[in-house]
Amino acid sequence: MTKLSVVIVNYNVKHFIEQCLFSVLKASENIACEVFVVDNNSVDGSVTLIQEKFPQVNLIVNKTNTGFSVANNQALKIAKGEYVLLLNPDTVVQEDTFSKILAFMDAHPEAGGLGVKMLDGQGNFAPESKRGLPTPEVAFYKMFGFARFFPKSKRFGKYHLSYLSEDELSEIDVMSGAFMLIRKTVLDKIGFLDETFFMYGEDIDLSYRIKKAGYKNYYFPDTQIIHYKGESTKRSSLNYVVIFYKAMAIFSNKHFSGSNAFWFNALIHLAIFLKASLALLSRFFKAFTVPIIDFCVITFGLFFIKNIYQQNTGIDGDIYSEKLLSVAFPLYALAWIIMVYFNGGYDKPIKLLKIGRGVLFGTVFILMGYSLLPESLRFSRALILLGTSWALVCFIVTRLLYHFLKLKSYSLSSAKTKRIAIIGEEQEFNRVSGLLKETHANPGFVGFVSAEVNGVHNPLYIGKINQIDEIIKVYQINEIIFCAKDISSQFIINNMLTLVSSGVDFKIAPPESLSIIGSNDVDTAGDLYVIDVNSISKSNNKRNKRLLDIGVSVLAIVFSPVLIFIQDNKSNYFLNCLNVLFGFYSWVGYGKISDKSLPEIKRSVLYPSMLLEKEIDANKVKLANLRYAKDYKIEKDMIIIWKCRKQLGS
Repeated sequence: MTKLSVVIVNYNVKHFIEQCLFSVLKASENIACEVFVVDNNSVDGSVTLIQEKFPQVNLIVNKTNTGFSVANNQALKIAKGEYVLLLNPDTVVQEDTFSKILAFMDAHPEAGGLGVKMLDGQGNFAPESKRGLPTPEVAFYKMFGFARFFPKSKRFGKYHLSYLSEDELSEIDVMSGAFMLIRKTVLDKIGFLDETFFMYGEDIDLSYRIKKAGYKNYYFPDTQIIHYKGESTKRSSLNYVVIFYKAMAIFSNKHFSGSNAFWFNALIHLAIFLKASLALLSRFFKAFTVPIIDFCVITFGLFFIKNIYQQNTGIDGDIYSEKLLSVAFPLYALAWIIMVYFNGGYDKPIKLLKIGRGVLFGTVFILMGYSLLPESLRFSRALILLGTSWALVCFIVTRLLYHFLKLKSYSLSSAKTKRIAIIGEEQEFNRVSGLLKETHANPGFVGFVSAEVNGVHNPLYIGKINQIDEIIKVYQINEIIFCAKDISSQFIINNMLTLVSSGVDFKIAPPESLSIIGSNDVDTAGDLYVIDVNSISKSNNKRNKRLLDIGVSVLAIVFSPVLIFIQDNKSNYFLNCLNVLFGFYSWVGYGKISDKSLPEIKRSVLYPSMLLEKEIDANKVKLANLRYAKDYKIEKDMIIIWKCRKQLGS
């Protein structure tokens, strides 16, 4: 008889599901267990990875994103286990997690459901491990900050039951959907997840129905799991706010009546309005505050420079039309800001070279436009050149000011130098350190901490696993990578708990994987080092690629009387130019067939394997696309376009 059915819903978290399944299979080695993964139409290669690396998993592949409840129910309908565990893909369980929770449930027949102690990627306790029922009163205290300021109060701390010890077994109202163990007979009695909930709220609804049926929900802290919370959805996004609070409204309408439902719904709509407004304002200020400051400083400075220039040259003040300047100077400032943006001057961390290049291109653009103006609208090239110096000074001085004020994300230096200790056996150390070299991690120091009892002779060996406290201090380690092949999840989690106050970041390297996964902040999606096939999808590369597409399309149309005669296929030439110009296609990419194992980009006219010999197979095409995505630079597109210029009509 199957003891446990594990159900995981996956959506575009390829590297996380790999690590999760590895830990799940280790935890279920001595248990009659079946594992289901329901994939909700992922496009990141998750399905291929699961099929190739975890053939023992029961994989259900959906052609659309059906939502969390529907996907879980697909597996629950065929699950045979005495218990069912609903588990998030961005989790890591300990080797003894399943045996401990099943033993507890067997010993407590009154228990309908169970949740465990969850830690974020830094080893900090995740407060959603235990929650109370979100009644109107509880929701009010949570939404307006009383729960945060008075966490130990039994009145104000009910949302996360923060007055209860995180290390003691407790009865709770609500379990987290990231880890919900439920007795299957209870599910058969109360029904599966309510499919009205697309995402969020279904765990509250199910927990409440378990209690209403006369069973108890428990918080069980005798085993811990890692939950890289925030990976599937960005919690600060407007989309999250709307989905989450709509789910709360569904719950309210379903379970509350009369005045309770009215006040709860009123609170929910107020919360949606306030949170959505804050999200929009936050997004606006993050995106536009610095450019607006730049615009104001440059524009006002130009007027000041004009006055100084007049005074020192004796030029008659009437020569400059104030009306004309009030239009020209803001346009100059705008041109410099736009060119700095397109040259990556607003990317993080700040690069002064990119800013200087942007100002230079802006000046060239302004002078070109100036030369095309009628004589009556021209007033002074000298002011443009003086303005260039002023704009450059403004950009540099403000960035230096932001740097010294230590404003977040506006540091002139790169991220802190990584000093990494890799804990594992020598073979895995060599594999993981080699993987780091293939990524953009660029660590300043990598040391080998042996998981073996006997000594080793690796030149990078810095100590044994039981010396980790001293190693951190002596070698000034700021990041630890655990090799999951050699070290148990229990050991990893215990060390994270022990070292949580040391300021060290943690990551885990699953065996035979191209990823190293971690999370440096409770509100961020998980950090990961991975051979960077995502280079092509970085914002600056996408921006440059789009600019190149537009530029080449315009040139291709302008010079079409010449280029059309060299095309192998003339019929599609103009159609391709227009499709690329208006953003339906790109000139270079993976071709006209999408590759779901690589970052998603627009379909293209040309592709890297066109540079190879005529006889090429599918593997060579895939490898060429992989290298293109991994090492993308705009120069590659330019080379492919030039060498394949006769195939622009393909």
